[in-house]
Amino acid sequence: MGVALFAQPGWQELVLILVIVLLLFGAKKLPDLARSLGKSLSEFKRGREEGAKPDNAETPAKRDDADPDATSGTA
Repeated sequence: MGVALFAQPGWQELVLILVIVLLLFGAKKLPDLARSLGKSLSEFKRGREEGAKPDNAETPAKRDDADPDATSGTA
């Protein structure tokens, strides 16, 4: 069989989608819509990259725990 249920849209489908979006939101709202979509996409990528990085914040806390004079304040 091998029939794909969800194929990628062709140029006619993309033009139809763009016309519908233009009718729904209007020409004045489209640049704002695209700008906010780009900002949210870049924020998502930044968050995903930060989540993949190992946490280095725990390393200094472990060093402070090793030296009791540094945290207690008594000399």
